[in-house]
Amino acid sequence: MKNDALRPVPALVALAITLLIWFGIPVPEGVKPNAWHLLAMFIGTIAAIIGKAMPIGAIAIIAITLVAITGVTNEKPSAAIADALSGFSNSLIWLIGISIMISRGLVKTGLGARIGYYFISLFGRKTVGIGYALSISELILAPLTPSNTARGGGIIHPIMRSIANSFGSSPEQGTSEKIGRYLALVNYHTNPITSAMFITATAPNPLVVKLVAEATGAQISLSWGTWALAMLLPGLVAIALMPLVILWLYPPEIRDTRDARTFALSRLAELGPVKTSEKILLGVFAWLLFLWAGIPDMIAGAAYAVDATTAAMSGLALLLLAGVLTWDDVLAEKSAWDTITWFSALVMMATFLNKLGIIFWLSSVLQGGILQLGLGWMGAVTLLTLVYMYAHYLFASTTAHITAMFGAFYAAGIALGAPPMAFALLLAAASSIMMTLTHYATGTSPIIFGSGYTTLGQWWFAGLVMSVVNLLVWVLVGGVWWKLLGYW
Repeated sequence: MKNDALRPVPALVALAITLLIWFGIPVPEGVKPNAWHLLAMFIGTIAAIIGKAMPIGAIAIIAITLVAITGVTNEKPSAAIADALSGFSNSLIWLIGISIMISRGLVKTGLGARIGYYFISLFGRKTVGIGYALSISELILAPLTPSNTARGGGIIHPIMRSIANSFGSSPEQGTSEKIGRYLALVNYHTNPITSAMFITATAPNPLVVKLVAEATGAQISLSWGTWALAMLLPGLVAIALMPLVILWLYPPEIRDTRDARTFALSRLAELGPVKTSEKILLGVFAWLLFLWAGIPDMIAGAAYAVDATTAAMSGLALLLLAGVLTWDDVLAEKSAWDTITWFSALVMMATFLNKLGIIFWLSSVLQGGILQLGLGWMGAVTLLTLVYMYAHYLFASTTAHITAMFGAFYAAGIALGAPPMAFALLLAAASSIMMTLTHYATGTSPIIFGSGYTTLGQWWFAGLVMSVVNLLVWVLVGGVWWKLLGYW
């Protein structure tokens, strides 16, 4: 069966869930019937995504069609289809799609591989140094690669495997413990950390921004610069600790890796001098960071501010004008167009769930349950964060998880007295930290786990330990940092 074929069992399960909620469960008091029906379709859509009933883009098209046909947002057909397609007008969705198109240049020009091998040539004398080199390479790529799968699995993982193979460490030979297992785990656990550090480091982050703005009536609107500054210190501390924690959990047999530096230099020699296309790409990246960080606004005033999506479009336009990317390259970037499609559907449904009052109702239910426990806001934040993050054992998609749970959990927290900005940042970080947990947590995990360097038990244990370490870093270091920044 083809990967894009309909899978009958999960499809029937998703349909059954939808029909059960729609017809089998009475509409709760205070909830409008059309809002309840939209919730039924939304939960069914999430179930289809989790069960991989079809490719997520195909599921999104079906969801958009059902919203339009059923008229749950508006009884007028022309208004219903306008509502169903409204997600495509969301600028944050296009920010991610365009950024994925731009990141194609990292592979096409060879710049991504050059950055990785360069840092290994600097830090590759010890195994832990190679780990840090992989982490630093991904950190540099993170602001401009919203596909964390492309970054960790498509760019860094082949470099990691090349290094492991050069030391005779491979699953096929039964020698993963030499160095490959350690490097594979570092390769993977860098990914959730860097994903938490920038809005543009993983596709669902803009959805977090949107949900926070909706829950606070746009009183909190996380800009690219605000997010990056808030996550900078806890992110750097987490990156500093992670290779050491993995070293303690699964120490490699090989510790001295001076040959890795020679190997990296030989690969750099194969790449040759920095090409003109790479220089142009670096220039465009600098331009994008200049705009995303809000420097024109800071220097010349609000009149010179540039929207983040507008900045991304300018970067893509420059690469097209310079010939670094062609329009065929853009058209061939299927993951970008796929992301725009499914993201639009999920954002549309989440937006109307909020407009129709479902998120308020769900947050009220959560709030009432926690109030009965007699917890203060700190206890409530702790409980909500832990339940939200470790529920990811049940999800194979961070987007599905965030769409299903973030809005209600965040609204419940601020209703119980949590500082809105600090709690938003904590849940935003948890939305990436939860990727550590399983071998199906995000698109990067099956790529690296599938390469065979670890057992399932080793992967899950490392994931659990790193989830605790990362969460403590963001609570303790992040909490102090956000206090200094005046966020609570």
